[in-house]
Amino acid sequence: MNDLSTGDTIAAAAPSLADRLRAAANGDVAWSFRHSPVAIVSAIVLAVCLGGALLAPWIAPHNPFDLRTLNLLDALAPPAWLVDGRTAYLLGTDDQGRDLLSAIMFGARISLLVGLASVALAMLLGVTLGLVAGYAGGRIDAVIMRIADVQLSFPAILIALLIDGVARAVLPRDAHGTQAIGVLILAIGVSNWVQYARTVRGSTLVEKNKEYVQAARVIGIPPLTIMRRHLLPNVLGPVLVLATINIATAIITEATLSFLGVGVPPTQPSLGTLIRVGNDFLFSGEWWITVFPGAALVIMVLAINLLGDWLRDALNPKLR
Repeated sequence: MNDLSTGDTIAAAAPSLADRLRAAANGDVAWSFRHSPVAIVSAIVLAVCLGGALLAPWIAPHNPFDLRTLNLLDALAPPAWLVDGRTAYLLGTDDQGRDLLSAIMFGARISLLVGLASVALAMLLGVTLGLVAGYAGGRIDAVIMRIADVQLSFPAILIALLIDGVARAVLPRDAHGTQAIGVLILAIGVSNWVQYARTVRGSTLVEKNKEYVQAARVIGIPPLTIMRRHLLPNVLGPVLVLATINIATAIITEATLSFLGVGVPPTQPSLGTLIRVGNDFLFSGEWWITVFPGAALVIMVLAINLLGDWLRDALNPKLR
Protein backbone atom coordinates (compact mmCIF):
# COMPACT_ATOMS: atom_id res chain seq x y z
CA MET A 1 0.00 0.00 0.00
CA ASN A 2 2.87 2.35 0.87
CA ASP A 3 4.58 1.51 -2.43
CA LEU A 4 1.42 2.40 -4.35
CA SER A 5 1.04 5.72 -2.56
CA THR A 6 4.72 6.51 -3.11
CA GLY A 7 4.37 5.73 -6.81
CA ASP A 8 1.29 7.94 -7.06
CA THR A 9 3.17 10.77 -5.33
CA ILE A 10 6.11 10.51 -7.76
CA ALA A 11 3.76 10.39 -10.75
CA ALA A 12 1.91 13.45 -9.48
CA ALA A 13 5.20 15.31 -8.91
CA ALA A 14 6.53 14.52 -12.41
CA PRO A 15 5.85 17.39 -14.81
CA SER A 16 3.34 16.66 -17.53
CA LEU A 17 3.85 17.45 -21.20
CA ALA A 18 1.60 20.50 -20.88
CA ASP A 19 3.69 21.77 -17.98
CA ARG A 20 6.88 21.33 -19.97
CA LEU A 21 5.43 23.16 -22.97
CA ARG A 22 4.22 25.95 -20.71
CA ALA A 23 7.66 26.24 -19.11
CA ALA A 24 9.30 26.35 -22.55
CA ALA A 25 6.88 29.03 -23.73
CA ASN A 26 7.79 31.14 -20.70
CA GLY A 27 11.54 30.48 -20.95
CA ASP A 28 14.31 32.88 -21.89
CA VAL A 29 14.60 31.61 -25.48
CA ALA A 30 10.87 31.98 -26.14
CA TRP A 31 10.88 35.45 -24.58
CA SER A 32 13.84 36.44 -26.77
CA PHE A 33 12.05 35.15 -29.87
CA ARG A 34 8.84 37.06 -29.12
CA HIS A 35 10.81 40.30 -28.67
CA SER A 36 12.95 39.93 -31.82
CA PRO A 37 11.18 41.16 -34.98
CA VAL A 38 14.06 39.89 -37.13
CA ALA A 39 13.71 36.37 -35.72
CA ILE A 40 9.94 36.37 -36.17
CA VAL A 41 10.11 37.57 -39.79
CA SER A 42 12.93 35.11 -40.55
CA ALA A 43 10.94 32.24 -39.04
CA ILE A 44 7.88 33.16 -41.12
CA VAL A 45 9.93 33.39 -44.32
CA LEU A 46 11.66 30.08 -43.59
CA ALA A 47 8.32 28.44 -42.79
CA VAL A 48 6.97 29.59 -46.17
CA CYS A 49 10.08 28.22 -47.92
CA LEU A 50 9.84 24.90 -46.09
CA GLY A 51 6.12 24.64 -46.71
CA GLY A 52 6.52 25.36 -50.42
CA ALA A 53 9.32 22.81 -50.72
CA LEU A 54 7.73 20.02 -48.69
CA LEU A 55 4.27 20.45 -50.21
CA ALA A 56 5.52 21.01 -53.77
CA PRO A 57 3.94 17.82 -55.21
CA TRP A 58 0.52 19.02 -54.05
CA ILE A 59 0.60 22.82 -54.32
CA ALA A 60 2.93 23.44 -57.27
CA PRO A 61 1.03 24.71 -60.34
CA HIS A 62 2.75 22.15 -62.58
CA ASN A 63 4.98 19.12 -62.36
CA PRO A 64 8.09 20.41 -64.13
CA PHE A 65 9.69 16.96 -64.31
CA ASP A 66 6.79 15.14 -65.95
CA LEU A 67 7.91 14.96 -69.57
CA ARG A 68 4.36 14.27 -70.74
CA THR A 69 3.21 17.72 -69.65
CA LEU A 70 6.09 19.70 -71.19
CA ASN A 71 5.66 21.62 -74.42
CA LEU A 72 8.64 23.19 -76.16
CA LEU A 73 6.29 25.82 -77.60
CA ASP A 74 6.02 27.19 -74.03
CA ALA A 75 9.80 27.50 -73.67
CA LEU A 76 11.35 30.83 -72.61
CA ALA A 77 7.98 32.38 -71.77
CA PRO A 78 8.49 35.58 -69.71
CA PRO A 79 6.86 36.20 -66.31
CA ALA A 80 3.13 36.82 -66.33
CA TRP A 81 3.39 40.59 -65.79
CA LEU A 82 5.62 41.17 -68.84
CA VAL A 83 4.64 41.41 -72.48
CA ASP A 84 3.80 37.97 -73.92
CA GLY A 85 3.64 36.59 -70.38
CA ARG A 86 1.07 33.95 -69.48
CA THR A 87 -0.90 33.66 -66.29
CA ALA A 88 -0.35 29.91 -66.30
CA TYR A 89 3.39 30.54 -65.76
CA LEU A 90 3.64 33.19 -63.07
CA LEU A 91 7.46 33.39 -63.10
CA GLY A 92 7.90 32.29 -66.70
CA THR A 93 9.43 29.11 -68.12
CA ASP A 94 12.91 27.80 -68.88
CA ASP A 95 14.37 26.54 -72.16
CA GLN A 96 12.49 23.22 -71.79
CA GLY A 97 9.11 24.80 -71.19
CA ARG A 98 9.11 23.99 -67.47
CA ASP A 99 7.19 26.27 -65.14
CA LEU A 100 9.86 28.18 -63.21
CA LEU A 101 7.81 28.61 -60.02
CA SER A 102 7.18 24.87 -59.83
CA ALA A 103 10.82 24.12 -60.64
CA ILE A 104 11.95 26.40 -57.79
CA MET A 105 9.62 24.65 -55.33
CA PHE A 106 10.83 21.20 -56.36
CA GLY A 107 14.44 22.37 -56.51
CA ALA A 108 14.26 23.76 -52.97
CA ARG A 109 13.31 20.26 -51.78
CA ILE A 110 16.62 18.88 -53.03
CA SER A 111 18.63 21.83 -51.71
CA LEU A 112 17.08 21.52 -48.24
CA LEU A 113 17.47 17.72 -48.24
CA VAL A 114 21.16 17.93 -49.11
CA GLY A 115 21.75 20.78 -46.65
CA LEU A 116 20.03 19.12 -43.68
CA ALA A 117 21.43 15.63 -44.34
CA SER A 118 24.99 16.84 -44.87
CA VAL A 119 24.89 18.90 -41.66
CA ALA A 120 23.56 15.85 -39.78
CA LEU A 121 26.44 13.77 -41.17
CA ALA A 122 29.00 16.45 -40.30
CA MET A 123 27.56 16.68 -36.76
CA LEU A 124 27.71 12.92 -36.32
CA LEU A 125 31.35 12.74 -37.42
CA GLY A 126 32.48 15.91 -35.69
CA VAL A 127 30.76 15.33 -32.35
CA THR A 128 31.98 11.72 -32.17
CA LEU A 129 35.59 12.55 -33.03
CA GLY A 130 35.57 15.66 -30.82
CA LEU A 131 34.32 13.70 -27.82
CA VAL A 132 36.90 10.95 -28.34
CA ALA A 133 39.74 13.45 -28.86
CA GLY A 134 38.85 15.58 -25.84
CA TYR A 135 38.19 12.71 -23.44
CA ALA A 136 40.99 10.33 -24.47
CA GLY A 137 43.70 12.94 -25.06
CA GLY A 138 47.26 11.88 -25.80
CA ARG A 139 48.06 10.40 -29.19
CA ILE A 140 44.42 9.91 -30.16
CA ASP A 141 43.76 13.60 -29.62
CA ALA A 142 46.92 14.54 -31.52
CA VAL A 143 46.08 12.37 -34.55
CA ILE A 144 42.48 13.58 -34.84
CA MET A 145 43.42 17.24 -34.43
CA ARG A 146 46.30 17.02 -36.93
CA ILE A 147 43.90 15.54 -39.48
CA ALA A 148 41.53 18.41 -38.74
CA ASP A 149 44.35 20.96 -39.14
CA VAL A 150 45.32 19.49 -42.52
CA GLN A 151 41.70 19.61 -43.71
CA LEU A 152 41.38 23.23 -42.56
CA SER A 153 44.28 24.09 -44.85
CA PHE A 154 42.02 23.54 -47.87
CA PRO A 155 38.75 25.29 -48.73
CA ALA A 156 35.71 23.15 -48.02
CA ILE A 157 34.55 23.42 -51.63
CA LEU A 158 37.81 21.86 -52.89
CA ILE A 159 37.49 18.94 -50.48
CA ALA A 160 33.87 18.46 -51.54
CA LEU A 161 34.96 18.50 -55.20
CA LEU A 162 37.68 15.94 -54.44
CA ILE A 163 35.31 13.58 -52.63
CA ASP A 164 32.70 13.99 -55.35
CA GLY A 165 35.26 13.24 -58.05
CA VAL A 166 36.57 10.14 -56.25
CA ALA A 167 33.02 8.85 -55.69
CA ARG A 168 32.14 9.36 -59.36
CA ALA A 169 35.29 7.50 -60.40
CA VAL A 170 34.50 4.56 -58.13
CA LEU A 171 30.79 4.29 -58.93
CA PRO A 172 29.62 2.81 -62.25
CA ARG A 173 28.71 5.41 -64.87
CA ASP A 174 25.06 4.36 -64.99
CA ALA A 175 24.78 4.96 -61.21
CA HIS A 176 25.95 8.59 -61.28
CA GLY A 177 22.45 9.99 -61.68
CA THR A 178 20.76 7.82 -59.04
CA GLN A 179 23.55 8.23 -56.49
CA ALA A 180 24.20 11.95 -57.08
CA ILE A 181 22.30 13.17 -54.02
CA GLY A 182 24.01 10.64 -51.74
CA VAL A 183 27.42 11.59 -53.10
CA LEU A 184 26.67 15.28 -52.51
CA ILE A 185 25.61 14.64 -48.92
CA LEU A 186 28.77 12.61 -48.28
CA ALA A 187 31.04 15.20 -49.90
CA ILE A 188 29.60 18.19 -48.06
CA GLY A 189 29.28 16.35 -44.75
CA VAL A 190 32.88 15.06 -44.73
CA SER A 191 34.22 18.48 -45.71
CA ASN A 192 32.51 20.24 -42.75
CA TRP A 193 33.05 17.96 -39.72
CA VAL A 194 36.12 19.83 -38.46
CA GLN A 195 34.24 22.77 -36.95
CA TYR A 196 32.07 20.47 -34.84
CA ALA A 197 35.06 18.37 -33.73
CA ARG A 198 37.06 21.38 -32.57
CA THR A 199 34.07 22.90 -30.78
CA VAL A 200 33.16 19.66 -28.99
CA ARG A 201 36.80 18.91 -28.12
CA GLY A 202 37.21 22.29 -26.42
CA SER A 203 34.02 21.83 -24.40
CA THR A 204 34.98 18.25 -23.50
CA LEU A 205 38.38 19.34 -22.19
CA VAL A 206 36.57 21.66 -19.78
CA GLU A 207 33.80 19.27 -18.76
CA LYS A 208 35.91 16.14 -18.20
CA ASN A 209 37.73 17.73 -15.25
CA LYS A 210 34.53 18.59 -13.37
CA GLU A 211 33.33 16.73 -10.30
CA TYR A 212 30.46 14.81 -11.89
CA VAL A 213 32.78 13.23 -14.47
CA GLN A 214 35.37 12.41 -11.82
CA ALA A 215 32.66 10.79 -9.69
CA ALA A 216 31.48 8.72 -12.66
CA ARG A 217 35.03 7.47 -13.17
CA VAL A 218 35.44 6.57 -9.51
CA ILE A 219 32.32 4.38 -9.42
CA GLY A 220 33.53 2.51 -12.50
CA ILE A 221 31.28 3.80 -15.30
CA PRO A 222 32.83 2.89 -18.71
CA PRO A 223 34.31 5.77 -20.75
CA LEU A 224 31.81 5.33 -23.60
CA THR A 225 28.93 5.64 -21.14
CA ILE A 226 30.47 8.74 -19.58
CA MET A 227 30.83 10.37 -22.98
CA ARG A 228 27.31 9.44 -24.05
CA ARG A 229 25.36 10.13 -20.85
CA HIS A 230 27.35 12.85 -19.09
CA LEU A 231 29.55 14.75 -21.55
CA LEU A 232 27.41 14.74 -24.69
CA PRO A 233 24.38 16.57 -23.22
CA ASN A 234 26.66 19.28 -21.83
CA VAL A 235 28.53 20.00 -25.06
CA LEU A 236 25.59 20.03 -27.49
CA GLY A 237 24.55 23.67 -26.91
CA PRO A 238 27.25 25.30 -29.08
CA VAL A 239 26.94 22.46 -31.60
CA LEU A 240 23.23 23.12 -32.22
CA VAL A 241 23.90 26.82 -32.83
CA LEU A 242 26.77 25.96 -35.17
CA ALA A 243 24.58 23.47 -37.04
CA THR A 244 21.83 26.05 -37.55
CA ILE A 245 24.28 28.45 -39.17
CA ASN A 246 26.00 25.69 -41.19
CA ILE A 247 22.76 24.58 -42.81
CA ALA A 248 22.89 27.76 -44.88
CA THR A 249 26.56 27.11 -45.71
CA ALA A 250 25.76 23.56 -46.80
CA ILE A 251 22.95 24.77 -49.06
CA ILE A 252 25.31 27.31 -50.64
CA THR A 253 27.96 24.60 -51.12
CA GLU A 254 25.41 22.32 -52.80
CA ALA A 255 24.32 25.17 -55.05
CA THR A 256 27.96 25.87 -55.94
CA LEU A 257 28.67 22.24 -56.80
CA SER A 258 25.49 22.02 -58.87
CA PHE A 259 26.38 25.29 -60.61
CA LEU A 260 29.78 23.79 -61.50
CA GLY A 261 28.04 20.79 -63.01
CA VAL A 262 29.07 18.15 -60.44
CA GLY A 263 25.89 18.19 -58.37
CA VAL A 264 22.50 16.67 -59.04
CA PRO A 265 21.60 15.85 -62.66
CA PRO A 266 19.34 18.12 -64.75
CA THR A 267 16.51 15.60 -64.35
CA GLN A 268 16.52 16.33 -60.59
CA PRO A 269 17.58 19.98 -60.49
CA SER A 270 18.28 21.82 -57.29
CA LEU A 271 18.36 25.60 -57.04
CA GLY A 272 22.03 25.55 -58.03
CA THR A 273 21.25 23.57 -61.19
CA LEU A 274 18.45 25.97 -62.11
CA ILE A 275 20.84 28.92 -61.71
CA ARG A 276 23.44 27.20 -63.90
CA VAL A 277 20.88 26.50 -66.62
CA GLY A 278 19.60 30.08 -66.49
CA ASN A 279 23.13 31.48 -66.66
CA ASP A 280 23.35 30.34 -70.28
CA PHE A 281 20.41 32.59 -71.16
CA LEU A 282 21.18 35.53 -68.87
CA PHE A 283 22.70 37.75 -71.57
CA SER A 284 20.19 36.80 -74.25
CA GLY A 285 17.32 38.50 -72.44
CA GLU A 286 15.78 35.57 -70.55
CA TRP A 287 16.97 36.88 -67.18
CA TRP A 288 14.15 35.33 -65.15
CA ILE A 289 15.52 31.79 -65.57
CA THR A 290 18.48 32.54 -63.31
CA VAL A 291 17.28 35.57 -61.30
CA PHE A 292 14.28 33.94 -59.64
CA PRO A 293 16.06 30.72 -58.51
CA GLY A 294 18.94 32.89 -57.29
CA ALA A 295 16.55 35.12 -55.35
CA ALA A 296 14.88 32.07 -53.79
CA LEU A 297 18.28 30.73 -52.73
CA VAL A 298 19.31 34.08 -51.22
CA ILE A 299 16.04 34.50 -49.32
CA MET A 300 16.15 30.98 -47.88
CA VAL A 301 19.81 31.18 -46.85
CA LEU A 302 19.36 34.67 -45.37
CA ALA A 303 16.40 33.51 -43.27
CA ILE A 304 18.41 30.56 -41.93
CA ASN A 305 21.42 32.76 -41.16
CA LEU A 306 19.33 35.33 -39.31
CA LEU A 307 17.67 32.63 -37.25
CA GLY A 308 21.07 31.15 -36.47
CA ASP A 309 22.38 34.53 -35.33
CA TRP A 310 19.33 35.02 -33.12
CA LEU A 311 19.69 31.54 -31.60
CA ARG A 312 23.37 32.16 -30.87
CA ASP A 313 22.54 35.38 -29.02
CA ALA A 314 19.53 33.85 -27.24
CA LEU A 315 21.60 30.99 -25.85
CA ASN A 316 24.46 33.26 -24.77
CA PRO A 317 24.02 33.97 -21.03
CA LYS A 318 26.26 37.04 -21.25
CA LEU A 319 23.76 38.78 -23.54
CA ARG A 320 20.67 38.18 -21.35
